[in-house]
Amino acid sequence: MKKKHVNARLICQMSAAAALVLAGNAMAADAFSSDSKWMTGDWGGERTKLIEQGIDIKADYVGEVGGNLHGGYNDDKTARYADQFGLGVALDLQKLWGWDNTQAKIQLTNRNGYNISNDRVGDPRAGTLSSSQEVYGRGHMVRLTQLWIQHQFFDNKLDVKAGYFGEGEDFNTFPCDFQNLAFCGSQVGNWATNIWYNWPVSQAAIRVKYNINDELYAQIGAYNQNPSQLEHGNGFKLSGSGTAGTVLPVELVWSPKVNSLPGEYRVGYYKSTADASDVREDVNGFDAATTGDAYKTHSSKHGYWFVAQQQLTSHNGDASRGLNIAANATFHDKDTNFIDNYQSVMFVYKGPFDARPKDDVGIGAARIHVNDDVKKNAELLNVSNGVSDYDNPVFSPIRETEYNYEINYGFHVTNWLTVRPNLQYITHPGGVDAVDNALVAGLKIQSVF
Repeated sequence: MKKKHVNARLICQMSAAAALVLAGNAMAADAFSSDSKWMTGDWGGERTKLIEQGIDIKADYVGEVGGNLHGGYNDDKTARYADQFGLGVALDLQKLWGWDNTQAKIQLTNRNGYNISNDRVGDPRAGTLSSSQEVYGRGHMVRLTQLWIQHQFFDNKLDVKAGYFGEGEDFNTFPCDFQNLAFCGSQVGNWATNIWYNWPVSQAAIRVKYNINDELYAQIGAYNQNPSQLEHGNGFKLSGSGTAGTVLPVELVWSPKVNSLPGEYRVGYYKSTADASDVREDVNGFDAATTGDAYKTHSSKHGYWFVAQQQLTSHNGDASRGLNIAANATFHDKDTNFIDNYQSVMFVYKGPFDARPKDDVGIGAARIHVNDDVKKNAELLNVSNGVSDYDNPVFSPIRETEYNYEINYGFHVTNWLTVRPNLQYITHPGGVDAVDNALVAGLKIQSVF
């Protein structure tokens, strides 16, 4: 009798505990709950049901403020705001329609706002090489950013993706937790002039990946190079009119564990088959700025890249916390590309404080070098125009190397909201020595709805 009483009490205790867990889960799924993955919550459980059925609705927001505190081309202090709304759906077609190992995605993106770099930090005649608000750009409009289907063959050894998407989704990929563009996303697209279109621009494309083993894969892609897709009003353009060529990237990706901590190492090469203008020489091999003749045309342009990401430490045995290092380098065709090389290094410590285990602190430095032929071309152009005074509106600024630095702290306010104040220092904005070094205060907001 006593044993039955103990068992009954134990069952009651377990039931109470289970009820508390379920109640906690219910609360976590409520709108605006700090434990929910989404700001709008689980919609009374309907969102989870949709995911179980193969429909994952995605909505997010990124907002960035940049204010010039000191220096730059124009020290009239102000602040600018740029943002991006995203709405999409990821589909598991095996769950939905029984199509084994098949996924699809549709994504829309809308960008708005202004950039502090354009007329405060940089000389408007030259601009800046990077941007203090990476989310700015590609027009104030809605774009179709993703429309693709993906299938795995041969026990997932071979992975094929086709549709409309950008190179940076699969090649030279990199996270975007900093606010300065030099530390955010696929860097090849930032410096491969007018051929590699980063988010939110999509292109007709196919990507084929082969998993060599659990740590190593190789991939190759073909992307329609169509400058007309950059134009305002062409955010949903699916036709091939305006095609200039094809971008062909190849990449080898290694993801080892070092001391049981994850890393990822990428090496890749790209070639564009589109015609590309020389940055200095005319059709006869002389200096175009002096002769006034048309610039020489090349039948292609190319470049290559390296990306390394490695977690270095854990925090008291917790692998979700600790010090991470990342480095990027890109190198480009000196005959045709404005930027000939770029390098960056970043350190991020995740979970620096026990009281704030999901926060992170980051610091980064980047170097962006302008092709020497671009510099020489500007010098010759100034001589040809008979100007030497930097303040003359006709003067073409001489550009060499820009350096960007950022330190930030990411407040993980909730599971769906991160607020990241930052300070940026830009040396020789636009690569122009005549422009004062600039100090920019930033604030990045990332939210998932």
